Amino acid sequence: MGAHALGAAAVENESRWQLANLRERERSALRTLPSPGADSSGPLGPGLLSRGILGTTIREIQLRLE
Repeated sequence: MGAHALGAAAVENESRWQLANLRERERSALRTLPSPGADSSGPLGPGLLSRGILGTTIREIQLRLE
């Protein structure tokens, strides 16, 4: 398995685990956040949280909450 496939599998596993362990109150709070990199004034503005595997994981979790 190539490095890209391993990275994709890691993102999938992490987002699945995160979603399985969320309470409804936490789900509601996450639904109100902008996508990573979309709002430069917030905690998910352009920077480390919006890039790489962390940004990809955050986006995946947000998509699955909808």
